Amino acid sequence: MWALVAVGPLAGCLGTATYSNAPLFPEDIRSVYVEMFDNATFRRGIEYTLSDALAKRVETLTSYKIVSDRDQADSVISGQITAAGESILTLEPDLGWALEKEAILTVEVSWKDLQTGRLMINNETVTAAAGYSAFQGQDFTYASAVAANKLAEKIVELMENPW
Repeated sequence: MWALVAVGPLAGCLGTATYSNAPLFPEDIRSVYVEMFDNATFRRGIEYTLSDALAKRVETLTSYKIVSDRDQADSVISGQITAAGESILTLEPDLGWALEKEAILTVEVSWKDLQTGRLMINNETVTAAAGYSAFQGQDFTYASAVAANKLAEKIVELMENPW
């Protein structure tokens, strides 16, 4: 009886779960060139914010070096901002004013290995949103910068090796 009590909790650990010390990101890449994202929306300036945020996230969260010359890079990340919109989250009940809004950004991103020509990310769609309130002195520009940082994090997650 005691043997069943002792072995019972371990039975769940004997499944297919394994651990690995394999790297999260492809090891054959050492440097990345981040192209300025194209902007197909009417909201200008978001492309600068997103490209800058992505370059900073890649350097911070990966072992890759960001280079400013495409000819010196092992890979290139490029993309297009396909949507930049906002929606109302809450309304003031008496006057109908928007109390809180949300900025929503959508991009298509690609990551190409320049050594082999292989597309490691092929036009993946990524979306991020961030809320803001005019009563706190925030506007769409503030929220789109927050959403751009969230997009940069999601793009870096796409760069990880598949499990």
